Amino acid sequence: MNHILLLGFSDDAAADIRIQLGSAAPDTAIENMMRFDPGRLELDADTLVFLLDSPIAMGQVLQLFKGTPSANIVVLSMHADRERASGLMGAGVMDYRVMPCPDEVFGIYIRKTGHLAELSRQSCHHRQNNDIFITQDVETRRLLDRLALIAPSRASVLILGASGTGKEILARFIHQCSDRRKNAFVAINCAAIPEGILESELFGHEKGAFTGAACARTGKFELAHGGTLLLDEITEMPPLLQAKLLRVLQEGEVDRLGGKSPVKIDVRVVATSNRDIAPAIKCGALREDLYYRLNTVSVRLSPLRMRPDDIGPLATHFLNHFASLYEKDPPTITSTCMEQMKTYAWPGNARELENCMHRAFLMCMDGKLRPEHLELENMPGGIQETVMDLHEDTMTIRAGMSIRDMERALIRQTVTHVRGNRGEAAKLLGISIRTLRNKLHDMDAGTAFARTEPMQPDAQPNPQPSHAGALS
Repeated sequence: MNHILLLGFSDDAAADIRIQLGSAAPDTAIENMMRFDPGRLELDADTLVFLLDSPIAMGQVLQLFKGTPSANIVVLSMHADRERASGLMGAGVMDYRVMPCPDEVFGIYIRKTGHLAELSRQSCHHRQNNDIFITQDVETRRLLDRLALIAPSRASVLILGASGTGKEILARFIHQCSDRRKNAFVAINCAAIPEGILESELFGHEKGAFTGAACARTGKFELAHGGTLLLDEITEMPPLLQAKLLRVLQEGEVDRLGGKSPVKIDVRVVATSNRDIAPAIKCGALREDLYYRLNTVSVRLSPLRMRPDDIGPLATHFLNHFASLYEKDPPTITSTCMEQMKTYAWPGNARELENCMHRAFLMCMDGKLRPEHLELENMPGGIQETVMDLHEDTMTIRAGMSIRDMERALIRQTVTHVRGNRGEAAKLLGISIRTLRNKLHDMDAGTAFARTEPMQPDAQPNPQPSHAGALS
């Protein structure tokens, strides 16, 4: 440690603390600032900050963390306050202690700061100036530091978060911070590939392993050998394949379909899910033993509405991207436009923000992005309700219409409504994404996927109302 900073203490109190710290850190520079002046603060991982508790201490702590998320802060108080202590500890301070503080406790703070500083240096080394994940949010920056520390290991990582929060980009960040960054990063979406094909995609197959296997094919695990494999939306993988995946993770080898002997692999697995894990395990969507195998390191990405500090940097990043794509100058975001963006809930998270910036970029003609370019005024925080009419893609129920046509139109309109996002469409329809995918496939093939049995001439209609949904 090379610096200890005292904030808000009187000269007498600071002198007493200096005496106590002198024996534990004799060669460390100690500075006292009676007034909180963020402009003069230069914090790093080697700095230990002692802050005097006050009614504005929480605001001061948050301001310090905003500048240096890894800051080591101890709050010293004249009186015990359990509620305040809980709040400050929850904000991330190292400790909340009532004065006077024993000498040995000061020694613990100093040793812990040295340990954390070393971890921070290792994290910076592993990140290798990696800016693949754009964020200004304090908690997310701390998350990146923790992930950079574990990135060089072989530990599997489970990333949880809503659709569009950046789970795949975070997986790429882990790969880029690891020793595997020179090798392949392979991603596969478990929800987008039919069950009959997914096994071959993952594990590969030999020639003649099944009808249509005209040649041997290398699976994703072998393609990712020496690198990282991303299993996107792991909870959508069929249970039978989850059992095979568990064996691959445990044994470090894959069996190709039709193969005679297993193939050794060295793969770092990162899995993602947009579902809550406990309900997914309870309903059988995720095997419990597979969860424990994947859960060596588990992280959760907050939705964009919980990271307002990220909206500006992400919007600027997307605008610069589209400016490069269309070979134009990027527009500037007006303050009223930014204010509206920060008050909007962004149900589609960063993916929705990217699409919004694309639309706004195309509509902006004078180099200044205004609220009218966003087209968010009719969507105050969620998906707009849509009145459906029913022709091919509109909804109006009329007498004589078959269940098949109603279901067809409902699915088509819902998919259009969510701009092709099948995950969101499945949620709105109350079915699994796999069921939705199969129904869309049948629609494209012209298959009657909702059938009713013809009534026999002598049969009487069932007088009881049917509660079976057309989409079950």
